[in-house]
Amino acid sequence: MSEIAATFEKYAAQIKEARELRALDDIRVAALGKKGEVSKMMQGLGKMSIDEKKVMGPALNGLKKDIASLIETRKEALENEALDAALASETMDMSLPVGAKAGTLHPVSQVMEEMAVIFSDMGFSAAEGPDIEDDFHNFTALNFPKGHPARDMHDTFFMTPDSEGEQKVLRTHTSPVQIRTMIKDKPPIRIIAPGRTYRCDSDQTHTPMFHQVEGLVIDKGIHMGHLKGVLMDFMSAFFETDVDVQFRPHHFPFTEPSAEMDVRYERVGSAIKIGQGEKWMEILGCGMVHPNVLRACGLDPDEYQGFAFGMGVDRLAMLKYGMPDLRDMFAADTRWLGHYGFNPLLQANLATGLS
Repeated sequence: MSEIAATFEKYAAQIKEARELRALDDIRVAALGKKGEVSKMMQGLGKMSIDEKKVMGPALNGLKKDIASLIETRKEALENEALDAALASETMDMSLPVGAKAGTLHPVSQVMEEMAVIFSDMGFSAAEGPDIEDDFHNFTALNFPKGHPARDMHDTFFMTPDSEGEQKVLRTHTSPVQIRTMIKDKPPIRIIAPGRTYRCDSDQTHTPMFHQVEGLVIDKGIHMGHLKGVLMDFMSAFFETDVDVQFRPHHFPFTEPSAEMDVRYERVGSAIKIGQGEKWMEILGCGMVHPNVLRACGLDPDEYQGFAFGMGVDRLAMLKYGMPDLRDMFAADTRWLGHYGFNPLLQANLATGLS
């Protein structure tokens, strides 16, 4: 037993003096490794009598556990010391003046801010929701019948079913935020829902993940004229010029009547000029909220009406700031960010100009 006590004291002293993780591991191997001192002592149990084994067996196991515990405690202390040293050496003085290679605000963030400023001035507030949605909020409550093409695997990222068999999806639009708001809040409602959305698509003008801003107004006496006025004012404010628009009949499951809004434009070389020319470009979808959607959210369509709209943030950024390929926005190329990025200290506002 005195040998066990001496062995413990020896390794306890070594562990206490260890200043590096590598040295601590060497001690662990010397004591507890396959050829370590404690392991050799345990191998000697085979030559002992039954009575000796009853005493030495538990004692040696206790020695092994005690040394392992000391090693683990010391290891945690050394790791914390290493972390503290790293944090101390990697601190950055945020009060230093910005250098020539200062970071820039991504165009998507810039356009999000511009849109928020415009709609805020119209009395809209921002609402958010989860990126992973259930079938009810993403499809059913929005009047998507079973078998609708938008539910197809080619458009939607479906998750693995959970233990209860429910198959969630990466939201295909930010419309579920509208559903959650209508269920939670009592009208009048006036919100925008900015955020990431996901669809199985990738080319020059489409990416599997993209950004969207949707708007929703619910109140008594709301009509199509209110929708047109809001969107016309938004387009002129966003592009910072007079913008001619036209509305064409369309179909969306969640609105009735539905429309797509076009803006007048012309192409000058490789640039697109919004607000001039003789051509028209589709820029967003909109319409009056379908009565079935109102009912799904517990609202009486005979008492409340509303309108909704949705537009792609990335596409608006491309049109306003002349970016030819949507995929470049997510390539993390510092040269691209340096060219198209915005000064983060200059915030968008309507008084001095959005951009």
